[in-house]
Amino acid sequence: MKIVRIGCGAGFAGDRIEPAIELAAKGALDYLVFECLAERTIALAQQAKARDPQLGYEPLLAARMEAVLPLCRERGTTIITNMGAANPSAAAEVVRRIAERLGFNGLTIAAIVGDDVRALVEGDDFTVRETGEPVRSLGNRLVSANAYIGAEPIVHALEQSADVVITGRAADPSLFVAPLMHAHGQSLDDCDQVGRATLVGHLLECAGQITGGYFADPGVKDVPGLDNLGFPLAEVPERGPIVITKVPGTGGIVTPATCKEQLLYEIHDPAAYMTPDTIADFSNVRIEASGPDRVQVDGATGGPRPDLLKVSLACRDSFIGEGQISYAGSGAEERARLAADVVMRRLARAGIHTSETRCDFIGINALHGSLLSSEHDRSYEVRLRIAARTNTLVDAQAVANEVESLYTNGPAGGGGATKAAREVLSVASTFVPRHLVRCDVRIEVV
Repeated sequence: MKIVRIGCGAGFAGDRIEPAIELAAKGALDYLVFECLAERTIALAQQAKARDPQLGYEPLLAARMEAVLPLCRERGTTIITNMGAANPSAAAEVVRRIAERLGFNGLTIAAIVGDDVRALVEGDDFTVRETGEPVRSLGNRLVSANAYIGAEPIVHALEQSADVVITGRAADPSLFVAPLMHAHGQSLDDCDQVGRATLVGHLLECAGQITGGYFADPGVKDVPGLDNLGFPLAEVPERGPIVITKVPGTGGIVTPATCKEQLLYEIHDPAAYMTPDTIADFSNVRIEASGPDRVQVDGATGGPRPDLLKVSLACRDSFIGEGQISYAGSGAEERARLAADVVMRRLARAGIHTSETRCDFIGINALHGSLLSSEHDRSYEVRLRIAARTNTLVDAQAVANEVESLYTNGPAGGGGATKAAREVLSVASTFVPRHLVRCDVRIEVV
């Protein structure tokens, strides 16, 4: 029986590169997937593209491709990634230049475009799901609108013998569904097989999370070799149980417990996990160990794909000014609280309007709040963090500056001050009919 080997070389935009190199070199992979997009990263990419039409792709694209492309070319491994972000065509051009420099003749690169639906949602009667207001009411506050596309255009690219497939806002599991369905010659209308492939994608999509990275908790859930964490791969037969594993000799672990935690990640309803490709049912999934760092999973099914596609909307919201400063030694907490009081009084005196303000005493109440943290002893070291939401960048900078001014304006012993002021993008969503989102596969051969 044919077994497809597929690995995940990144679980977020800033992920490590070394584990992907290990997978490319030693994983005997058919496919290597880099999953690097989130709602925040696609919005930032759209801003970068607005500043420069040649940008808008993942900043680590070139570094990742230079690291793994020679290995994948040598071993016949196809690369699939959403590092195209807001500009898949520009990303494909980056890969083309790298391939030319490396002398790779005959390399086929596919860029998938069409997930950018800003013009569509601005010009029709679509509603912001979180507020009930029309999308067009956002006006010039709207920065981006990207639909979560599914596996279909990626399959089309693979049917044209693409060696590298670059998408924008494809849904995370779809990056894995497409190559599995293509490699096994299965139809995207085969709902149960799509549901099964979606299970693979969901388990692998966060890379090191399933090999022990997000699982580790010393003394409770110990994970060996975390400094050399290996990223996951799946052995996927045409039918039957799937094996989740990693490259032998790498750090981390693959156990039923790590797989169960990842299975539950971002799942609202295990019986109805909605993606562009299916409404998957994971409620009957079975997970059991089949050897050291080898876990067998099976039992996922799926229903017909939804008629609507989710669209991630990014909007200009406000600005945040933030400052931090540390106090240590006797009376650290008292001095930190006095410092916070000084800053708040000075902001009020200056007439700085803030719609939201936080004064966190890191080490005392920053994570659990004052009620849950109140039973603990006074800290010998405290880091004060003051952050405020404002309507203007100037006001945000004023907030940050007031914290920095504590250096010499008291109380005593403050040090290690930092400050920042930045624009805030909020994220919302809408839904559009599937047939209105038209993707195009652009092929280039080096």
